[in-house]
Amino acid sequence: MKSRTALSAFAVCVACVVLVPLTQCGGGGSGPTVPAPSAPAESRAPTPGKGSKDPDDINGDGYRDFMVPITGHNPVGVVYGSAQGLDPSTHTVYGRSDLGLPDPVDDSAASESVFPDTVADLDGDGFPDFVTTIMDKRFKDGQIFEYHAAPYVTWGGPGGPTAGAGASAVRLPQGLPKRGLWSVVRGDFDGDGHHDLAALPEPKIGQDESSLLVLYGPFTRSGAPARTETGPALPEGDLVVDAIDPSGKPRATSLLLHEYTDGSQSGNILYPARRGTGPSANGRRLRAGNAHAFGDFDGDGLRDVAVGDDGSRGDEPGSETEAPHVAGSLAVYPGSGGAPVKHRLPEVPEGQGTHYGPGGFVAADPDGDGHDGVLVATYEGATLIDGDKRTSVQRNVQKAPADSRRAWPVGAADFDGDGKDELILNWAADGLFGTYGENPTHWWITDGTTSRDQASFAATGLAPRAS
Repeated sequence: MKSRTALSAFAVCVACVVLVPLTQCGGGGSGPTVPAPSAPAESRAPTPGKGSKDPDDINGDGYRDFMVPITGHNPVGVVYGSAQGLDPSTHTVYGRSDLGLPDPVDDSAASESVFPDTVADLDGDGFPDFVTTIMDKRFKDGQIFEYHAAPYVTWGGPGGPTAGAGASAVRLPQGLPKRGLWSVVRGDFDGDGHHDLAALPEPKIGQDESSLLVLYGPFTRSGAPARTETGPALPEGDLVVDAIDPSGKPRATSLLLHEYTDGSQSGNILYPARRGTGPSANGRRLRAGNAHAFGDFDGDGLRDVAVGDDGSRGDEPGSETEAPHVAGSLAVYPGSGGAPVKHRLPEVPEGQGTHYGPGGFVAADPDGDGHDGVLVATYEGATLIDGDKRTSVQRNVQKAPADSRRAWPVGAADFDGDGKDELILNWAADGLFGTYGENPTHWWITDGTTSRDQASFAATGLAPRAS
């Protein structure tokens, strides 16, 4: 079963959100239809900043920026934040050569994505760096040709990465498997204020475990971390990580290992992090669920994690159902270590359920009260679950087939620096988007949960800069 990939991206126009107070678990109705947003009319360079502590402030001017994939070109775009929010006319597009990445090792690797795994200020200069995993070597293992996956760093600056400056391969410890690394994520795992990387070594074919690798910052410009640490052996899966505090306040970021799935809801192991120690060697097994979000959901100042049912189901006979304690619910595990708090999810409208489900979870604080809600994807759009309060957020695109009009929730961030999160939704006309959520082309940045948008745009009009 194919997995769904949620990506991020950006333009300016006004669309509508319908807000429906929910008193039970049902959806919020079909909502109004809106035009698909257009591409930005111009492209301006960002104002060079002086540096900041926010790992998503690419030009260091004090406002969060937004990275967006561009379908068909295989580069990455950055749209920049400001006191008025995201401004799609101020953006930059980077291709492989702009990021200084090595050429593909052969034709089979030429189409690999250059969208960064993550961005983090690895050298501590106040400007985030792009970290991109690429296949940089080809080797033969018995009768099979394999590729070595390695992270490369494109160093940032006041205007973002300098085009063509060259990227540095991350210096890795000896003894790693020949296939390299995967699932590279950022964090501050020991809470010292320096940005770190964590990854899983690619196991040998036939093996089902690999040991967590943590690379602690600051990094040198040659790609060497301050130190490395090998953690516990983990089952096959993907890493999910808590956010670095955008204010720069040191906070140890915990890791969650989401075990591989055939589409059914699979297991999760939480590795709490503490200042000065890094991720715990002893994981806490949580409930099954393919949707996750870290945040402060109870407002006590501690970081919690929400895990729940994303609606996907295995497509093999006998795997179409889930256990009652998993199906249609999420659980919030408090940072204090107390018992999880369970919430019911919006019900699936009759006849609309699919094997792939409606999507995942996002932590969001649109009212700026310091108490995060869980933004849950639904078959009608999204529902923000904030304690007992539920608010429906929807975009339904005009001139699209009835079964593929909804925009999907994929993120939340404060792009204008007012202390309140904007919600990020995306959409594409391609029928595969309606099934998998892949290759989005149109984006909405909401003004919280109001009926207004801070920005909306089509990424299809963005093009790589001339070489």
